[in-house]
Amino acid sequence: MKKYKQLTVEQRYQIEALIKAGFKQIQIAAQLKVHRSTISRELKRSIAKRGRTSGLYIASNAERKTRNRHKHKFKRILLSPILKQAIASKMQEDKWSPELISKKWKAQGISVVSHETIYKWIWESKHSNRIENKAFKNLYKELKHGKRRQKRGNLKDTRGAIKNRVHISKRPAIIEERKRIGDLEADLMMGKNHKSALLVLTDRTTLITMIEKLNGKSAEEVTRKIKERLSRFSSSYLKSITFDNGKEFAGHMEIANKFKLKTYFTTPYTSQEKGTVENRIGVIRRFFPKKTDLRNITKERIKQVELSLNNRPIRKFNYLSPIETLKNKFVALMS
Repeated sequence: MKKYKQLTVEQRYQIEALIKAGFKQIQIAAQLKVHRSTISRELKRSIAKRGRTSGLYIASNAERKTRNRHKHKFKRILLSPILKQAIASKMQEDKWSPELISKKWKAQGISVVSHETIYKWIWESKHSNRIENKAFKNLYKELKHGKRRQKRGNLKDTRGAIKNRVHISKRPAIIEERKRIGDLEADLMMGKNHKSALLVLTDRTTLITMIEKLNGKSAEEVTRKIKERLSRFSSSYLKSITFDNGKEFAGHMEIANKFKLKTYFTTPYTSQEKGTVENRIGVIRRFFPKKTDLRNITKERIKQVELSLNNRPIRKFNYLSPIETLKNKFVALMS
């Protein structure tokens, strides 16, 4: 089927001239190479029924009427004020990206625009002063720019040796394949001036993440918090933990013996070797930016962020959340 096109102003003047020359509608359609119904509709809605031009087709009048019709024609506003506010709230409260919002809401049957449209609106709000977008002028600050965190320091590891370390290269292949649950990665997310920290544990397969507020960064405190959190799980769930070489993880053997799991350590200054937990910390940073004094953050707020993180859609999981992915894993094991 041919795509319908509006008549141009030049074609309208052709119609006027051809009518004056005595051409029939079917002949005019042939001259303009359009369907005869196009000419019929054009004449029906453009010929005046009263006044001094009654019964006449005037090209200039027809063009003016067409522009007025388009100007006042109802246009469906996809990005409505209500939808804008809903998107802004999701970005500000749960730190969802435009892509997560668009993909997940569509999957849930919620009416939403594409993530490209959301991005366009966000940047228009930043750079323009339109009244309807004034409330969203700073929404662009919620966008993640993807700048990788880098640890600085000498290549030489001067933090002291941790006894009984097993290098990450010794991890069995099943951990690399991410097919089973219970292989964790651990790290600390530092607060302002490195005077406060959060303990972050992430399951490599499901991305289920646990966040604990620390009272200090000593090995004793970190070990205590890890043991306290992992005690909530069945020993059959826990398989391994991968740490970096910070002295705060010196108590790894105490954890390994208590829960009958394996511990592994990355190469010094290669955070990408435990990229799973690093990625999750990047998302947590959107709730608690750098220079945040984590001592002032309540445990209740930390639990809220943990819940939000575990219910956050993940692209690699086809926009299912870690919680949904974990449930699917359990269902698969039981079936």
